[in-house]
Amino acid sequence: MRPLMMWLAMPFLAGVLCGATVAAQSMPRLPGEIRLARSADSPGQVIFDHATHVDSSKPNCTTCHSQAFNILKASGRKPITHDNFDRGRQCGACHGKTAFKIDDDCTNCHRS
Repeated sequence: MRPLMMWLAMPFLAGVLCGATVAAQSMPRLPGEIRLARSADSPGQVIFDHATHVDSSKPNCTTCHSQAFNILKASGRKPITHDNFDRGRQCGACHGKTAFKIDDDCTNCHRS
């Protein structure tokens, strides 16, 4: 009886594995690191990494890209600035509210 159960279970397991593979391939791939423009008085380069901002098991691009970082309209692509951050726009829409606060430690974002 056991060999029969194994033969019946193998196609089922193969189907599950194939389904998982197809599902993984249909997930969007996150872009690589993005180096933001650096002003003359910047204490260091800011490098944005999607992997630290998105749950890769269920990415939801529209959380940021429908509002703060509109990538669908050419006119929506505005430079990311510290002034916008300080006004609660762009990065400041989350940081200081739902994400880690930016106090006086510039090294949270700015790298030497």
